[in-house]
Formats: sequence, C-alpha cells, structure tokens
Amino acid sequence: MEVHNFGSSPVSCHTWSKDKSQLALSPNNNKVLIYKKASEKWTEPELLSQHDLRVTSMDWAPNTNRIVTCSADRNAYVWTQCDGKWKPTLVLLRSNRAATCVRWSPRENKFAVGSGGALVAICYFEEENDWWVSKHIKKPIMSTVTSLDWHPNNILLATGSTDFRVRVFSAYIKEIEQKPQPTPWGNKMPFGNVMAEVSNAGGGWIHCVSFSTNGNKLAWVSHNSTISVVDAEADMKLVTLRTQYLPFITCLWSSEDSIVAAGYDCSPMVFQYNKQGQLSFVERLGKSQKKETDGFSAMRKFRDMDKCAVSNGSVDDTALDSIHQNSITDSRVHSVGKTGVTKFSTVGLDGKLVIWDIELNHIVTVWYEKKCLMDQDEIGLIKSFYI
Repeated sequence: MEVHNFGSSPVSCHTWSKDKSQLALSPNNNKVLIYKKASEKWTEPELLSQHDLRVTSMDWAPNTNRIVTCSADRNAYVWTQCDGKWKPTLVLLRSNRAATCVRWSPRENKFAVGSGGALVAICYFEEENDWWVSKHIKKPIMSTVTSLDWHPNNILLATGSTDFRVRVFSAYIKEIEQKPQPTPWGNKMPFGNVMAEVSNAGGGWIHCVSFSTNGNKLAWVSHNSTISVVDAEADMKLVTLRTQYLPFITCLWSSEDSIVAAGYDCSPMVFQYNKQGQLSFVERLGKSQKKETDGFSAMRKFRDMDKCAVSNGSVDDTALDSIHQNSITDSRVHSVGKTGVTKFSTVGLDGKLVIWDIELNHIVTVWYEKKCLMDQDEIGLIKSFYI
C-alpha cells in the first residue's frame, strides 16, 4: 500500500483525476487543494477558495476534466481548467440548507447534489443561457440527504438520508437525454419517480450508498454498525449484517460480490455477498499484527496499566493497530482491472491518504490460507509483509 501524509489537519473528502496524477482534497475547511504527483512526490498544491464555509464533498469528472464541489454555504461550483488555472462557475442550487454530497453522473452531462433541506438537486447545463440549472427531487425525503450514487445507466440515483431510509429515484432529464431502457428496478422513469424505498433495519441514519458494477445491487452502511444489500434481481431481497465494529462512514463495491467499508474503526473491512444472497465478513485490511516480544500474561497487562497507563509498558502502544490513526472519512476507487477494483484510496481525520492494493491483498490471503498450514497470526504477518 501507499501511505501519504498531508499534515495534521483532518481530510474530509478527496477525488482523483482520470490518470491519477492529480489529487483534490479538502482539509476540513472552505478550501480545496489540488496536488500534482511528480517523481513520487506531491508538488505545492493549487488553492481553490471560492466557498465561504466548509467543503463537504467533491467529484472529478474523468473525461470532461471538470471538478464539482459543494459546501455548507449552500452553494456548488463547477471548476473548469482554462490556461492552466481553475475557474469556478456558480450552480443555481436553490437550496436553503447546506449542500452535503455531490456526484457526477457516469456520462458527465449532469450531477446530483444532496442537501440538508431534504432534497436532491439534479443539475445540468443549459446551452441557451450558458449556466448550470437544477431540478429538485423532494418527496418523499424527510430529512438530510447524506449520500448519493449513480446507477451505470446514467438515469437512476440512489440516496441515503438521516430519516433511516435508502431510496432509488429516476433522475431522467428529458431535455438532455433519450428515453431510458427498462431495468430490474422498474420500467417507468419520469423525473423524480421513486423506483425503490427501503427502511434501514434496526434504525440508524445512512452514511453511504453504493451501486454494484452492473447496477442491480445496492449496498449501504449506517450508524447502527450495519451493512446492508438489496438485490433488485432477487425480488428486492434485503440482507443486513450487524457487525461488532464501530459504524462505517463509507463503502464501495470492489467486485460484483465484494464490498469494502470503512469508518470509525480506522481500517477498511471487506465483506462478501454470495450467490445465495448471504452477506458475510471476510477480513480487516491494514492491521499491523503487533505482537509482544516477551510474551503476554494477564498479570503483566494489569501491572503495566497501573504503572505506565499503557497495555504493554511501551510508548508505541498509544498508536492504533492500523494504518490510519483516526476515523476514515472518505473512500474512492483508484484503479479498475478486469475483475473489478484493484486499488482504492481512503482519507481520514489523521491527515493521511492511503492507497490500498486490494487485488494483491486478496491473492496473498487466498494462497496462504488454502495452500499453507499456518495459524491466523502467521498469515497476518505474511500479508502485512507483502502489502
């Protein structure tokens, strides 16, 4: 894995350019920093400072090379590079609450912005007036929209909100798009039509939603430490797994049957959704597999807790047993191969950016678990060495 440190300030969100040579991130304030990578080092960042309040989300369109940002100041800007400089264009959101999340559609002809005003703004460019306008989806959303994700067909949009519900809407804009084809989520798709609405099992507001690669499955994570999947091809079958970990903040599909989730536990977790419709935990990524050099005993543990206020008498034990040393706030796909996502990146409150090679991790895990007679600690040490 690659670990990059951008200082002590928390990183709230990030996004990549198409060739991954540029990175945009926000250090949890009203600014956006754009870094360029040259010779394995990041150059001095270019500063985008049009927003008045904290930047809450951003997305980089790979083909048109445009960045969209949204903020707690209720505004969104589309940034276009002209003569080497990034120039902003204000978007008419018409929202009276903070903008919370934003995502470009797959064809990059529109984008969606979630809001604290219990609405989603679908924004598209009007050639006649030369500006970005928006149409609102309001009903039946009852609270803040926290997460968005587009279906691969460029029409359907998944939302998660603090009213404990996940919904799939039609975001069909007839002015700029052809009539959509039927999908497992439904056939009729007028703008704003609710294609599906699922209540989160056991309560808990939704932190993140994510469509699978083919768009037939939708996964989400919520504040009650659960991860859920609904399958449109299996009669809207809902599967929810309650975990022992702290709540997840972000999730993404790494393949058609694999989900990566991360959040307050500081490490990405891999889950599998099999053909039988069962959801299960696979492994935790990024554990350093710390082991005591002189053994471990209950007596020694309590003695050191009393003497040094640490579990093993070492100052190093104040560090978490993970790569990130604080909550993970955002995850993004970095590289995609034939079988799915090969690399993804995470940022956190510790100011770190970590690029995870999930394909290598999977190969090492399968090979050693199936071919070698080793215990779990030895497998973990080998995995940490290769990764």
